Amino acid sequence: MRDIENIVVLTGAGISAESGLATFRGPDGLWEGHRVEDVCTPEALAANPALVHRFYDARRAALAQVRPNAAHDALARLDRVWTGDLLIVTQNVDDLHERAGATRMLHMHGELLSALCAACGTRMPWAGDMHDRLTCPACAAPALRPDIVFFGEMPYQMERIDAAIATCDLFVSIGTSGAVYPAAGFVRTARHHGAATLELNLDPSASSIYFDRTRIGPAGTLVPAWVNEMLGGIA
Repeated sequence: MRDIENIVVLTGAGISAESGLATFRGPDGLWEGHRVEDVCTPEALAANPALVHRFYDARRAALAQVRPNAAHDALARLDRVWTGDLLIVTQNVDDLHERAGATRMLHMHGELLSALCAACGTRMPWAGDMHDRLTCPACAAPALRPDIVFFGEMPYQMERIDAAIATCDLFVSIGTSGAVYPAAGFVRTARHHGAATLELNLDPSASSIYFDRTRIGPAGTLVPAWVNEMLGGIA
């Protein structure tokens, strides 16, 4: 790779799997035992809010039982030391990047530990359970919901993501399936703008053919090794 100054890193479920969090979908197509259509769409929330809230309450409780792994720690080190531009874009709704210490990052699919008012758009930290018709403290509407980007909704901060990818020298994808858009198209956008591209994944993904290089293995091994290469011994 040529000299690198600006980096965009995309992370997916595979980076958190080694901490004990389930990946997005199992081999049977179910998400934690549920059809995605039953727990992660606006229609599901309208039709069966109790089920949707129970599902995310369980995810929130599971999150409290896990810790960042070596891959999260390595990216936090890169965040701390890298002198060029860096943006970590995660598709994950957990807070493991933050707990590891990363700050130059965003959650394109929302956050488990956040609530969203569907009436006024206010977001607020949320660590406990939720239920239907919770009242928003900002507007008093009974419209609080998980701050999660449901299927059919627009991911967050796409303009910022697109701008970072258009100006990066290196795009790195870690632990993603390469099958869910718009994130699956990021590598082609990066290539179009002349960036080098690298994939770190447990298995080849649906987008592997678009990367300059793919390294196969667990994130907890591959990511620290790559960060060490990039930092060249910097503490």
